[in-house]
Amino acid sequence: MAGKLTPTHEAPYRGLRVLDFGQGIASPYCAMLLGVYGADVIKVEPPEGDWSRFLGTTYGNHTTLSAVYNRGKRSLSLDMKHKDGIAIAQRLAKEADVLIEGFRPGVAARLGLGYDSLSQENPGLIYLSVSGFGQSGPYAKRPGSDSVAQAFTGLVSVNLGADGVPHRVGTTISDVVTGVYAFQAIATTLFARATVGTGRWIDVNLCQSTSALLGHKVAEFILEGGAPRALNVPAGTYQTQDGWMMVTLVNEPQYKRLCAAIGREDLATDPRFADFTSRADTADALIPQLREVFLTQQTEAWLTRLHAADVIAERILNPGEWLRNAHVEATRAAVCQDTPGVGAVYAPRTPGIASLSEDNLCPAPDVGQDSYAVLMEAGFERSAIDELVASGAVRQKGAQA
Repeated sequence: MAGKLTPTHEAPYRGLRVLDFGQGIASPYCAMLLGVYGADVIKVEPPEGDWSRFLGTTYGNHTTLSAVYNRGKRSLSLDMKHKDGIAIAQRLAKEADVLIEGFRPGVAARLGLGYDSLSQENPGLIYLSVSGFGQSGPYAKRPGSDSVAQAFTGLVSVNLGADGVPHRVGTTISDVVTGVYAFQAIATTLFARATVGTGRWIDVNLCQSTSALLGHKVAEFILEGGAPRALNVPAGTYQTQDGWMMVTLVNEPQYKRLCAAIGREDLATDPRFADFTSRADTADALIPQLREVFLTQQTEAWLTRLHAADVIAERILNPGEWLRNAHVEATRAAVCQDTPGVGAVYAPRTPGIASLSEDNLCPAPDVGQDSYAVLMEAGFERSAIDELVASGAVRQKGAQA
């Protein structure tokens, strides 16, 4: 049993019992992070499985979403439309340290799985609700998603493409950052529980989490009376003879070194480009000249010159190129789990782990593959589980455990 294991710096949450009712990415990712740090995470999913198993190309019984964000978990499949399925969930919740749910606001309470009822018998329960817009407010009942959160918070508006059109960021950034904020909220509550003795209800939502990513942008928008000047012109993406690279700068000396490195000292002395403010106002005159210069050589040649001048620049890689990059390989920045029915599943390593403990995570489970084991640990007799499986309240994949 997980509760008999001794916590370590690498696995401080050993012995922590987590019920993950979430689907998709945000709440499952939060639960996965708890598992990365040693918690025993039970993924409770419906008989058909978490919907992330079907969003995108399927490999066996997974997509990349479900295979990556459900590592380190065991799967218990319950039919929450069945009274016995709900009863099992309630029984497990009474012994849990952490419960994570991603239902629409109000649904968990109607199922008898709300914080108010569960905390009466389990006052130490840390209960996390993940939603699109939060548990209260005029938008609380609205459906939310990663794309909705990016649009609602202003993230899409500040991500203008070269075509002048606002674009969604090309990954599930709202879901992922929500999972991270949810994880840190649980971590701080666990610390408080050690002294206070009780848990609490935590409300984390995609829109608030995404808005937090914008940081200074809200203040900037108000103080500058609308869309602000560009921050650090001529920072941006530039095409070379053989690809693309990112060039950026954070102070004035870097601009002068950039101009010298590309052989255009005249741009450093041109009064139109004297400082960040003036360059923002004259970007249309400056940036095309830099684009023309960068097209004359290959990326590696430019990086050699720019890095020698202590200018911030890097090649633009795709995820596959990143995975095979020499620095990534040397620092073991990626981890791989061999997942049944899928094959090798690569993912970036979780930042901050003191060792390589993430390598030992079990791969993401199939739907209900651990139902018997989980219920037997919870005190159910095998014959009782057989009856629950026969009734449809529980699903166990394959042969009985």
